[in-house]
Amino acid sequence: MMKLVKSLAGAALLSGVVMAGAWAGEIGSIAILTPEEGTDFGWNQQGIESAKAAGEATGVEVIVAQGLGYGDVRPTLRELAEEGAGLLIAHASGYNTSAPEIAEELGVPVAVVDTPSARTEGLIADYTLSGHEGAYLAGRLAAKMTRSKAVGIVVSGEPPSWNSQSAGFAQGVRDEDPEVDITYAVIGPAAYSDAAGGKRVTESVIAAGADIIFGQGNGSSFGMIQAVATATAADGGDVWFIDVIGDKSSVAEDVLLSSVIWDITPVYTAMIEDIRSDTYGTKTYAIGLADDSVRLLKTDAIPDDVWAEIEEIRANIVSGELTVEPIFEATKVRALMTDVSE
Repeated sequence: MMKLVKSLAGAALLSGVVMAGAWAGEIGSIAILTPEEGTDFGWNQQGIESAKAAGEATGVEVIVAQGLGYGDVRPTLRELAEEGAGLLIAHASGYNTSAPEIAEELGVPVAVVDTPSARTEGLIADYTLSGHEGAYLAGRLAAKMTRSKAVGIVVSGEPPSWNSQSAGFAQGVRDEDPEVDITYAVIGPAAYSDAAGGKRVTESVIAAGADIIFGQGNGSSFGMIQAVATATAADGGDVWFIDVIGDKSSVAEDVLLSSVIWDITPVYTAMIEDIRSDTYGTKTYAIGLADDSVRLLKTDAIPDDVWAEIEEIRANIVSGELTVEPIFEATKVRALMTDVSE
């Protein structure tokens, strides 16, 4: 069932809210819609926390609608617009059809993911973000630390954001050690919350020889972690997990090697400011290593000398000495892998 939560951000927040159709420059509240609960230490939680942080930074109210699933969210979008939300953040690729329709219907700005072609000045913005630079560092790390010369990538689907990170990880592995095998496995076309599937597929990748798993899954990542925690690598040693977007140290400390952390706050903050400056729907939003909106998590499992090498590589990317180009197409991602299993 949908949960609506209001977060008051900013001491100077006005008591009124901006209704649909208000003139440009005014925004008193925003709403974020997520398919799963904001407790996944990943896509949903980071989206909600970033929206709240952006609200705090800009002095607007934040309405959270979470646990909506992947079905028709048009009624919820209309309800939130009627409540006065001046920006509807549709935080799921499954919402990228309904949200633009509601924007056109009600004249309320919306933000969608994975649909750059939907961008419409003043009305629709896309934030197809890419953590490929951080994933590249994760690939370099995995190649440095694998004992078996075999790593795996397990994904809950193939949206552009997952694809670019899978490609970045594979490129990092290849640049560090071309001899390392990469097994790539897809749980399903949209298996974001399929924890059982995540466990099953991850077990198969570990059985194929991988001792480090790079997992992208939302709720399904908890199944991946369970598989890693209960598995033994081919050499009898531990299997490690590299996560994305959030920090699962508190629930997976024993198996978490690292995570490609995202901070979407600068993106949402920029959206609010763009509405205020009447430039909404005219820009491309990005996250990256340079401003730490993407960063690689340092855990105690990573030796200091290895981390120093990763930090040097990061500096080369930030300076422009090393360029990591994003790859968003699934077919091109698969071409980078030694072995593709489904």
